[in-house]
Amino acid sequence: MEKTNIAGKGEQRRANQNWFTGRTWMKVLSEKIKLVDQDMYHVHFEEGSRTKLHFHNGNQMLITTKGEGSLEIFRRFGNKKTEFKIKRTKRIALKEGDIVHIPARVLHTHGSISKTKEFAHIALNIRPKRNAGYETVWYESDFRSKVSGIII
Repeated sequence: MEKTNIAGKGEQRRANQNWFTGRTWMKVLSEKIKLVDQDMYHVHFEEGSRTKLHFHNGNQMLITTKGEGSLEIFRRFGNKKTEFKIKRTKRIALKEGDIVHIPARVLHTHGSISKTKEFAHIALNIRPKRNAGYETVWYESDFRSKVSGIII
């Protein structure tokens, strides 16, 4: 049994900036506590930063630890893999202490809603099957009506 702590800036790393709209950093908690069937991250979004549009092949849970943010759910229209229309179907406000479940394959984005305040959450990514990889597909979009490509 191992432990780690989400407080402080020790052991943090910059998140892949291709997947976010602004400055974002994270701590990989699952490596420290040796989780096997899930990946766990403490993700810190600086003012106004959020994820780009994406979906996962497994379920995801978000546990808000700081500030105010949102989870936005989108529906896709069209059969093309890299370019298609989107429509936001739900916006869920998140504040410290809130927990939300995102089912596998649901197109979504999450992050800070304020240009002046930070937001943070713990993301628990639940692998679809034992010993299976957890995969995320990332998209470039305008967050309103269209997706213009996959981020590799």
